[in-house]
Amino acid sequence: MSITEDELLYMLQQYLIPFFRVGMMVMVMPVVSSRIVQARVRLAIAVLLTLLTVPLLPAMPQISLISLQALLIISQEVLVGLLVGFSFQIVFQVFILAGQFIAMKMGLGFASMNDPNNGVQTTVLSQFYLVLTTLVFVAVNGHLILLQLITQSFQTLQPGNFFISAETLLDTAKLGHWLFAGALLFALPVMTALLFINIAFGVMSRAAPQLNIFAVGFPFTLVCGLVLIWLNLASYIENFNRIIEEGFLMVRAQLLL
Repeated sequence: MSITEDELLYMLQQYLIPFFRVGMMVMVMPVVSSRIVQARVRLAIAVLLTLLTVPLLPAMPQISLISLQALLIISQEVLVGLLVGFSFQIVFQVFILAGQFIAMKMGLGFASMNDPNNGVQTTVLSQFYLVLTTLVFVAVNGHLILLQLITQSFQTLQPGNFFISAETLLDTAKLGHWLFAGALLFALPVMTALLFINIAFGVMSRAAPQLNIFAVGFPFTLVCGLVLIWLNLASYIENFNRIIEEGFLMVRAQLLL
């Protein structure tokens, strides 16, 4: 049994082209893209997923790997994986931003810690929501749904037979509007209650100027904020389902599913 060079290159294309789409999504998607996950581990996961995915995909175009056409196809594959992973990163950022809104309002803005996902300083409350969201997302197999969508995308966006339009890129950029709106809607009940508490302390400071409002108001606002966060957890699953479903709908729209 002998294998010619052309046959070997064709077999390589069947795995190499899907690897760029799947691999880029794995490098950017939530949970796996965390800085605490080493790059070689992410690369190994991408290779394993590609090996498991390729038998379910249609045949890849037979082209020369050293050509301008191959460069364009690979660039589009990288862009598709990047758009999917980035879009779902925005979904997770909704919970992080909501935690920052609440923390700043209740006086926990000074309590910061390092975010292992992005390597920046965020509030403790944002980290709490991030960990909670990650655990729930994995528990409901959200990562598997995301992998299923990227696999199905090879049916609608076949390599070499599609082009990423400017409208798709513009819709991805508009996710910033959805990010702030979703975070504000999630944090609005707690922020509204804290606003009334601050208004009450403002009235007290005008009625009794000799009262040290900072010494009394800060710990009271902090305790009330923690109680409100605990009460707001009752609606967390409802908000999580709404935001995650909107995130999946956005990804499906990008992949034309």
